[in-house]
Parts: sequence; structure tokens; C-alpha cells
Amino acid sequence: MPVDLSGRVYVVGSVPVLHPEAQTLNEMLEGWRNQQLCRNLDADTVAGRARLVERFIEATNEFPWTWTPSMVEEFFSDLRSVKRRKQSTVRGYQNALRMFCSYVSDPDYGWDRVCEQRFGTHPAQVFFEWNTASHVQDNEQSPAKRAFTKQELQDFFDHADDRVALVAASARKGWLPAYRDATMFKVAYSYGLRFNELRHLQTVDFSRNAHAGEFGRHGVVQVRYGKAKKGSPPKRRGVLTVFTWTPEIITDWLAHGQACMSAGLDLFPSERGALVAENTLLRRFRRYCRDLELPDGLDLHSLRRSYATHLIEDGWDAKFVQDQMGHDHASTTSLYTCVSSDYRVSTLRRALDSTITSALSFDQESS
Repeated sequence: MPVDLSGRVYVVGSVPVLHPEAQTLNEMLEGWRNQQLCRNLDADTVAGRARLVERFIEATNEFPWTWTPSMVEEFFSDLRSVKRRKQSTVRGYQNALRMFCSYVSDPDYGWDRVCEQRFGTHPAQVFFEWNTASHVQDNEQSPAKRAFTKQELQDFFDHADDRVALVAASARKGWLPAYRDATMFKVAYSYGLRFNELRHLQTVDFSRNAHAGEFGRHGVVQVRYGKAKKGSPPKRRGVLTVFTWTPEIITDWLAHGQACMSAGLDLFPSERGALVAENTLLRRFRRYCRDLELPDGLDLHSLRRSYATHLIEDGWDAKFVQDQMGHDHASTTSLYTCVSSDYRVSTLRRALDSTITSALSFDQESS
């Protein structure tokens, strides 16, 4: 039974099919795929949602036209209580399955007529407000997640450099990937980058900043694969270099690292010439954290949190930090900042001293 490019059934065949349940499911998934692609959603997103539908069918052993709310409750109770999935993960799964139910139960797409003809029933929406997780606050990240302190970050970078020197001195393979990863950690912090933004950087993305000539040709980096909004391409932004040591790190890597791994434009190629996978960098990150016995709560994204936090602590303007991070709203940037106690105390002290000074000046003028 063909479906058009917008996901609508346009021919209802009268010839009996050999395996109607499996064929109808495949046609539903194909139609849903077409409907989502029409909305300009990414192909990987579409494929992931289809796999989730198949996973739900496997768990319930029921096809979409026989789903009930009780199946929803049973499936997600297992995810929460047994598999310990995060709140945001559960909500994401529920949203995807809710969208699938909305598609197959919408009369405009014709699946109700198909299912009535073949099975004597029709699909219905089984995901409601009362049996799904709600999104009631902006920040749902784990409370354990945090930024590095400046000392922790320095220790982490030093340890990464030491590991490169140790592997190189032992004449073993692996010093080049270790050097690449150490540089990636530093560049991620230097510009407050997400991992996907970092891995897509190319040598041609850097340019001079006419107002900060001391940074040379690495005064600005064009981030071309920023976090996209729904149905939109990756968001671009320019990030200014703020640390004096950053250009030296990049220049050294280009001369002694990147040139040995690839003749292409990618700044951080893998050993096979492709882009670095997140798990590759994450494994090394976790190993270094264990070596240093750093407390829990640090992950790759902590480098981005640290960038925002440290700039605010050092007195940079909040609007500047917001623009550097690529946030549309200041409230989003505030979620990234984990300002230290020392900064809070010094800020409070400055405010109190200013208040006292003003009061004394007023008393002197009055007398």
C-alpha cells in the first residue's frame, strides 16, 4: 500500500496481503518517515524515532493499532525503576512515541481506514498528560554536573600533557592521538565549545581579529555546526579568542600534530582520517579524571561550563559571555555558570564596601 511523500495513504488495495500486520507496520513507519522529512527534520533523528517505535512494539508485543495506556505505563515504569533512565531521556522517548501515535491516528493520513479494513480496529493516541512526564523547568541537568575549578582544570591539562610526553618517550604508538585529544580539551575550553562543534572545526575556520592583533591568525573561530533548532540547519556563530595561550596551542598542533595525521582541512582528524567520535574523547577524559581522583560531576560538557563560569568570575561582561556561548537568552547562559564561593564573597564584599563608602561620603557632606 503506497504512501506519498507527505506520509498519506493514497491507495487502499483490495488484494489480501500475506503478512498484513508486518506490512502495515512497515508502511506506517515509511509514511511517518516521509512526514517528518517534509518538516525538514534530520535523517538521523527520524531513524532514531523509528527504532524507538520498534523497541516499544518489541517490549509490548503489540502493534500500534492495539496499544493502550496501560502498556505505556508498564514500559516506562521499567525504564525508570529498573533501567534508571534519566527524566529527560524518558520524556524524549514519550514525546517521540506520542508524535507517532498522533500521526497514525490522524484521519488526514488514512491509517484509521486501513486498519479498520484489515484488522477491524484503528490506532488511537495513548500518550496523555496524566501518563507521561512533563517539562516544567528549564534546567533538568543532573545536580551533580558542574564546572571545573581553575586548579582542577590546570591539573587536568597538565596531566594530559604529561601523558603525551610519557607515551612519546616510551616509543609506543598512540602519542599522536593523545596529543590530539589533549589539544581538543584545551580548544573546547578556550572557546566554550560543544563536542559536535569541536569535532567539526577545520583549519579554515580561524581568522584574524582586527581589534586584537596579538592573537595573530587565530583571533576568531567560525563555529559552523552549532546546536540546531528543530527543523533548522546547524546554527553558525563567531567566537572571539580571549586567552593569550590559545593561539600557541593551535599553532603547535597544526605544525606537529595535524600535519602528521591528515593533509585535509579537518583540525582534529581520527587515525583513519574521519571525524573523532565522542566515545573516543570521552574514554580518555574519564581516564584522566580517574587518574587525578577528581570528584564526580565532571564530563566533557564541563569544559563549556567552565568557560562561562571562569569568564564571569574574571569580570567579563555577561552579554559578551552569552554571545560567545551562542545563547539566545541570558537565562540559558546562567544555567551554565557555576560561580565559585570566592567569586560570590568578593562580589558581596565589593557591593558592601561601595555601600559603606557612599554612606560615609553622604554623612561628611551633610555635616
